[in-house]
Amino acid sequence: MRRVRIADVAAQAGVSKTAVSFAFNSPERLNQRTSARIREVAAALGYRPRSRDGAGLGASSRTIGLLTPDGPSLAFADASYAALCEGASEVVEAAGYGLLCLSAAGGSLERAIRDRSVDGILALGLAEASLPVEGVRRSGLPLVLADVEALPEHGSVDSNDEVGARAAVRHLLGLGHRRFAVVGMEPSEGFEGGGPSGSVASRRLSGYRQALQTSGIRLGDRRIVVGPASFDGGMAALHRLWEDGLRPTAILAMSDAMAVGVLRAARELGLSVPGDLSVVGFDDLDLAAHSSPPLTTVQVPVRRKGSEAAGMLLRMIAEPDVARPEHRTLETRLILRASTAPPAAG
Repeated sequence: MRRVRIADVAAQAGVSKTAVSFAFNSPERLNQRTSARIREVAAALGYRPRSRDGAGLGASSRTIGLLTPDGPSLAFADASYAALCEGASEVVEAAGYGLLCLSAAGGSLERAIRDRSVDGILALGLAEASLPVEGVRRSGLPLVLADVEALPEHGSVDSNDEVGARAAVRHLLGLGHRRFAVVGMEPSEGFEGGGPSGSVASRRLSGYRQALQTSGIRLGDRRIVVGPASFDGGMAALHRLWEDGLRPTAILAMSDAMAVGVLRAARELGLSVPGDLSVVGFDDLDLAAHSSPPLTTVQVPVRRKGSEAAGMLLRMIAEPDVARPEHRTLETRLILRASTAPPAAG
């Protein structure tokens, strides 16, 4: 989508481009009615004046907006989001910028665009087709998306989650497991209709399914339990599987926090891990190596994902007419620990 330009505002408002410039930088040089009309037209078009050197139209705020699907409080409750934000924050602060958390639901995104309080947006887990991202695109702000598949016109950083998911399944198949269940992440509120095909959860589930189908194993819907990507979500998922009479020997959890919740629920059910149940997580956050037992998991360079996305966005801000959108996919790998073993006989 083409960025709204000063000429578009001038044409719509029926004034010169100079008048538009005055409305934002020297409003005293226009009468109040004209200045107000220009600003109203600019807001309706999604126009955000900015310049390469930070002077004149749209002086730099030295602030990056961090846009999450469900708002900061829910996002930071997810340990992987928090790690990604740590990586982004280190790069942003080193460049002399601040980080402003934004939410479409609370109106902070609209205010940031309207008031020009951010120089660019880093969107986490939000598809380009979502309404919040569409608003950013209309504003002309530099935009980088993390953890979704992006279109060529915007920067993006993600990881090859499908590859990691297939590796997790192959490991368990190699141990002799044939009865599987998936503990999955529920779609974010930022995704309408169950989430885009490029979301983290959908990519991981696709990888699980592909590897299982290759071995002739069908993963029925009853064996996919979806919940919050949290410790409590993992606990609830395993209890639900047992209440439904399902008895998998292997659990594929879409996050380490959920996997550790599964470990706790297994103890409550009197199950031994890995004697009765093998568990594989995803992300390899700090808690994975310190769980009991230590967790076999798919390692994702989460902090690096945040730092690379932030660096990409800063380059787009510094050279808006030169820097081309970059697209990077980071590698995953399986980390073997003590939470997986061959299934018990019988």
